[in-house]
Amino acid sequence: MLTEEHFDLFRQFRIKAMGDKLREMVDDASYDKFTFEEKVGMLLDAESSARRDRKVAKYVKQAGFKTPSACIEDVAYLPDRTLNKDRIARYAGCEWVERCEVMIIISKTGGGKSFLCQALGNAACRKLIRVRYTRLAGICEDLNRARAAGDGSYYELMDELKTVPLLIIDDFMTTPIATQNAVDLFEIMEAREKLCATLIASQLEPNEWYLRIEGELMADSILNRIATGARYIDLEGPNMRDYFAKKKQAE
Repeated sequence: MLTEEHFDLFRQFRIKAMGDKLREMVDDASYDKFTFEEKVGMLLDAESSARRDRKVAKYVKQAGFKTPSACIEDVAYLPDRTLNKDRIARYAGCEWVERCEVMIIISKTGGGKSFLCQALGNAACRKLIRVRYTRLAGICEDLNRARAAGDGSYYELMDELKTVPLLIIDDFMTTPIATQNAVDLFEIMEAREKLCATLIASQLEPNEWYLRIEGELMADSILNRIATGARYIDLEGPNMRDYFAKKKQAE
């Protein structure tokens, strides 16, 4: 007969989910109809599922999402919103990430671009794809700080930004960037081209980004690597912050 000491061993051996499933089987007579092999399969499935869930949670935490709970299931498909549910579902399948493509989401303030890009990032985490979410201003600040430190952290951060399988840059070109940061951005995008996927979210159309980058040649070089051949999602419709605020008041 199994005792609490036996179940405690499952925790010690770090297979707690398997122990919890076994306890469930012992307490529930409905499992008696299954063969020994079937029960072993259930135990292994329970442990495998729990480990995968923990890994996904780790990926979501490491991604640095501003809204970690953002998910495809919660995207609002309103009649006056230019958002196709089937298309978003395909993007959530992450084939475009595996093909190392660039996706650009354009919308006005409050249009829901930040939520959508994080929801797609969350979908990638569920596929066990490593993601980094950041704002362009955040990239510039972090790189400037690391460069000034002179301790090698600048190169470590650049390597991460160049190689993370999915890099999400929110609030892209909301404010102008200095020449040094434009060089950083060029190096990042040049290294990622056809090797890693990138998702850009911005209030501005790509032709307006030129005005935010010092140096015409540098602007051309950066935009050529981002905008050429990219997938586009143009979000139109109501201000989603106002929409959800009114919806909450009505509840």
